[in-house]
Amino acid sequence: MERLLSLRDAHPYLRLFRGRTFVIKVSGAVLARPAARDALCEDIALLHHVGIRVALVHGGGPQLDAACEKLGVPKEVVAGRRVTDARTLELARMVFRGQLNSELVGALAAHGVKAVGLSGGDGNSVTGIRRPPRTVRDPSTGAEQQVDFGFVGDITAVDAALPQLLLDAGAVPVYCSLIADASGNLLNTNADTIASRLAMALKAEKLIVCTSVAGLLEDKDDPRRLVSYGDLGTVEELIRQGVVSGGMLPKLAAVTDALKGGVPRVHLIDGTRDQALLLEVFTNEGCGTMLVARRDED
Repeated sequence: MERLLSLRDAHPYLRLFRGRTFVIKVSGAVLARPAARDALCEDIALLHHVGIRVALVHGGGPQLDAACEKLGVPKEVVAGRRVTDARTLELARMVFRGQLNSELVGALAAHGVKAVGLSGGDGNSVTGIRRPPRTVRDPSTGAEQQVDFGFVGDITAVDAALPQLLLDAGAVPVYCSLIADASGNLLNTNADTIASRLAMALKAEKLIVCTSVAGLLEDKDDPRRLVSYGDLGTVEELIRQGVVSGGMLPKLAAVTDALKGGVPRVHLIDGTRDQALLLEVFTNEGCGTMLVARRDED
């Protein structure tokens, strides 16, 4: 039976979080379901309207995969990270900035939110360098290989001035997963990494990662094995055991960076579940996974 949220449940959290900043990352898997996207945007609008400052970052992996397949552009992924050649980058710019970003801004506008679509190149707010070839080790197998990731960017700096300006003006900045180098060239960058660095720069109270799974699982094939509460040690142990693999690896790397970088709490939730965001933020039991740096500091 679904948990029903009441204003009485939410009231202490409304008082606690009013005026605080949340960074919310939305996966492409959530955006691929228009009904789930619109419902999540309605929940984000509620956070915004009750005085929580929200910055949004979105991915778009499934949509980019579909565009590549349609146009015959090969896909290559190593240790959960995409290799981006020139053709893939061109499609990423079209899909991330042109399609998904504008759809998300529109969905928020439908719920009375002033949202502004951005890439990292806007205002030089998220900048970096093209990733050099590197040796990549798969934590689950121990195998190593030398990989040239192509037009993939590693973040070197986040200038919070532009997103802070938008937040101060009562708007929601919406970042796609593209950053810029020193010459203004756009690079493909993992959306979880952007969200993590943005959360640190904005001194966010929470980083909330909306995926299409219930949260962090002790068994990826069994949604009942949800880790409702954990810390960095929990993440390290699950990776060591090989429970976590593929696309979850860069996600947890970003989560780890955020917690080590001063973000007090990170949440992983199923963004396709009705009211999951509100249940996680406004109830004690939540519905996903909450992670802190160390449990004894919570």
